[in-house]
Amino acid sequence: MKAIIAVPVTLAMIYRALSHKSLTPAGIVAATLTAVAHAAHPSSVPFTLLIVFFLAGTTVTKIKKDVKARLTISSSGNSGGEGARTHVQVFANSAVASVLSLLHAYQLHRRQQSGSVNGTQGTYPWGKDLLFVGIVANYAAVAADTFSSELGILAESRPRLITSWSLRKVPPGTNGGVTWEGLVAGLLGSFIIVFTTMALSFPKDGTELPDVTPWGSKEPSIFSWAMVIWGGLGSLLDSFLGGWLQQSVVDTRSGRIVEGEGGKKVLVSKPGQSSIRLQKGAEAKAALLSGEGENSVEIHPTSDQAVVNRFDKKLGRMTGGNKNPQISNLGNEHPSRIVESGLSLLDNNEVNFLMALTMSLGAMGVAGWYWNIPLGSILQV
Repeated sequence: MKAIIAVPVTLAMIYRALSHKSLTPAGIVAATLTAVAHAAHPSSVPFTLLIVFFLAGTTVTKIKKDVKARLTISSSGNSGGEGARTHVQVFANSAVASVLSLLHAYQLHRRQQSGSVNGTQGTYPWGKDLLFVGIVANYAAVAADTFSSELGILAESRPRLITSWSLRKVPPGTNGGVTWEGLVAGLLGSFIIVFTTMALSFPKDGTELPDVTPWGSKEPSIFSWAMVIWGGLGSLLDSFLGGWLQQSVVDTRSGRIVEGEGGKKVLVSKPGQSSIRLQKGAEAKAALLSGEGENSVEIHPTSDQAVVNRFDKKLGRMTGGNKNPQISNLGNEHPSRIVESGLSLLDNNEVNFLMALTMSLGAMGVAGWYWNIPLGSILQV
């Protein structure tokens, strides 16, 4: 990537992150290092994919941000929704692509020095380059996951837990909870990345790098659709990993999911005699506050007392007037959190990194099998 383009664009993104408060100070440092790693590649594609992912991701994060903030609760006690992203979150989404981009740039430098670059060992997907596939797969998957999470939570229907045999309904924001709207949004995010890739990759008056033989007429279409679908599968993999390996914690007072700041784990209440009662109360509240059915109440009440009043009224109607006063007064109890689903093995950032790594390596493996190129070639210099 030419420095005359990369430097001002990077500075512009830093200014945007500062003005929009989309990254923490440490996140800005991490993003700058990531931009440098991508700009070191002689092609403009890796750097552009990073910028497109950043712009698209921050855009969908702000869509109906006030609504999303009321669907979940922050572990700090504030309203939910995505805050400024930390350096850990930046690296979780881009570290794999950064390593692949640097490795690819080094390989291209060595190939050009030795004069070994040719049509069969090219530098672009037209030359069937596995490292390039891995870079695109990384951003297709993380973009799909971001779009799916940020737009899927706005679905009218409650999400269903993908790791549950019964696909039971769960509160919005639950790890592993999916909706069809979220799946479609994920494919849109993947499509944006793949479209950007193909728009930049096709040579016009030649290629950015020497001795590259273009693909045939059908190969670009096959590659494009395969990568769009692969990105969507990345979003599903993230849901499975999150549903299995990451705890989803629900606030027993409101029935809403508690989000850890910066993607960290959320502390939960210690087990006790009231754990079962609190869980049942939280489940009942989550159902009533979800806005479904004739017994539902508004999902965005005007005050905490309004929540309690409406909850008591609806619960009394559902139980024939025999409502449990201990449950109906959950809004007046001390704060308590219980586990909705998942194991506390990974936090959200670790799940995202594992997904990105799996999808990048998986894409290179599948492409290598399809093109009959050994996966070990990615380490050859």
